[in-house]
Amino acid sequence: MQKFRFLSLACAALVRVTNAQSVFAHFMAQNSYSYAESDWTNDMTTAQSIGIDGFALNIAANDYEVDRIVDAYVAAESLGFKLFYSFDMSYTWQQSDMVNIVANHSSSPSSFLWNDTLLVSTYSGESYGEDFWASFKSALQSQGIDITLAPAFTTYRDPSDAASLVSTFPSIDGFFNWWSWPADVDANLTTATDLAYQAAVSSLSGPYIMSVSPWQFKNLDGAGDWVEYSDTLWNYRWQQAVNDVKPDIVEIVTWNDYGESHYIGDINPNVYLGTQAPLYVDGFVHAAWRDVAQYYISWFKTGLAPTITKDEVVFWYRAWPKAVTCSTGSLPRNAAYPDDAVFALAMLKDTATITLAIGSNTVNFTAGAGVTMGSVPFPPEDSQIPYIAISRDGTTVVDTHGSMYVDQSGCTYYNFNPFVGSVSE
Repeated sequence: MQKFRFLSLACAALVRVTNAQSVFAHFMAQNSYSYAESDWTNDMTTAQSIGIDGFALNIAANDYEVDRIVDAYVAAESLGFKLFYSFDMSYTWQQSDMVNIVANHSSSPSSFLWNDTLLVSTYSGESYGEDFWASFKSALQSQGIDITLAPAFTTYRDPSDAASLVSTFPSIDGFFNWWSWPADVDANLTTATDLAYQAAVSSLSGPYIMSVSPWQFKNLDGAGDWVEYSDTLWNYRWQQAVNDVKPDIVEIVTWNDYGESHYIGDINPNVYLGTQAPLYVDGFVHAAWRDVAQYYISWFKTGLAPTITKDEVVFWYRAWPKAVTCSTGSLPRNAAYPDDAVFALAMLKDTATITLAIGSNTVNFTAGAGVTMGSVPFPPEDSQIPYIAISRDGTTVVDTHGSMYVDQSGCTYYNFNPFVGSVSE
């Protein structure tokens, strides 16, 4: 019996080796209503350029999203880009609709396979119960479609619950840990949840999927008003992925969830965001975060920190201090947690001095080859813009200013979404 168990674990490990080191970005198909095939192509080529292998398609309903995903597959097949479904189970689903949606593109060369089976994931879904998921897999199998089910059952966050996951849901094959932000605390996220659930599914055939996210802020009446402590999250969460957890798959959360402020894709002006989200999204570009992702994606896939050949600083900051009073919107939950500062991630080919200045505040720090974080506090003066410089041996290599002022007054909507910029030689 022990020999058989060892063989099973060895086989599971072999499956992981042959499927390892994939990176996906969580894509909100709800935001594709206005998409043409060219929009998909643009997003996919941008993602591919930094090493992302595909999109996990968050689909909320059997509606226009299904039609838009037809275009997504056409675009993906022409690019060699991969896709898999991530059913948003916080909405109401009929199992038959889910089966049909998976079957639609089951033979596409762009459907991502894990161990020669279609990977299917979720956001939430544990409330549907084990019988629902076992039947879902059986219904697909009756059509000759085998899947690997790796859901994000979001109530499973506490490490102490990990042991019951597989016994409660024996139909699952892997697990996606959605939680990539601190849980309403003024402290960095640890890897305790990752390691517990990774261990819980280690003997199964499917992947452990780890979420990596840059930020979390939402301010939509009726849909939630919160901010999580995310000041340096985009750096240290990747560090956890490459150094500590080493998951089978990294899933970036997200490519285009503008409402929760963790988008790393470009803001598509054709996407309708309602009346409130544009008040804290428009102008707050995040494109430079992709440069950080590219560095860590390479590290994750190769197991080695990449050699940097071009000096660059990626920086981000909010446009208002957390104590400012705004005329509309809601002061989000956890508003006291973020630091009022400009944050900078230096990616350098050799040791240099990084200068961060805003108003009367200036910080200089030495950064070695590789990646180093630094910050400078917001100043007391109103309407100030950050200055960022890289210098070496007393000579400025490159410098720039931010594209958005930090204001102490005049706030019209509570906004904890950062502007992200960069400067490089």
